[in-house]
Amino acid sequence: MAAKHLSAHDPFLAPIIAEVGLCTIQPHRNYYQELVDSIVSQQLSVKAASTIFKRFLDIFGGKFPEPKAILAKSPEEFRAAGLSYAKARYVQDLAQHVIDGSVKFDHLDSLSNEEIIQELTAVKGIGEWTVHMFLMFCMGRADVLATGDLGIRNGVRALYGLKDVPAPQQVAKIATKHHWHPYETIACWYVWQSLENTPVL
Repeated sequence: MAAKHLSAHDPFLAPIIAEVGLCTIQPHRNYYQELVDSIVSQQLSVKAASTIFKRFLDIFGGKFPEPKAILAKSPEEFRAAGLSYAKARYVQDLAQHVIDGSVKFDHLDSLSNEEIIQELTAVKGIGEWTVHMFLMFCMGRADVLATGDLGIRNGVRALYGLKDVPAPQQVAKIATKHHWHPYETIACWYVWQSLENTPVL
């Protein structure tokens, strides 16, 4: 449905869709683990992120920890696993938000995208880009427009023949003009495919 809609309304995306085929995003419900992983993996290559996340799990015997277990560890223990002190604080801040109930995963499905962004960005180390990726790749929300992603902006510049990298507002205008709604996530995925630069989460 999404591919058919986008192909019919956007002649710039249509050839990419024809070449790549259907979107392969596979959402899941491991919301807490996804966010911890995203914090640990920030600004790292895929390989480095995988290595450090494994070391993070090794602190807890190879299993993903509950929030209380994360809070029981010292920043130095996380640092020894390869996390920066900042990331150690972020992971523990998320754990504290979960424990005190200011972040609740069992009600996220009932919230709008904006409400989820507001709730999760209250955690240190989680910004709008991280939540956009969470909404797209973890929750499987189809209507997320990642205007702040540099890959999207570079891809839009190349696909639509723009002279300069577009500002987020320009990306939003192009999405509106070419009727991406309600499949903005899928359109973004095809833009990433055009760069062979899909985020790995």
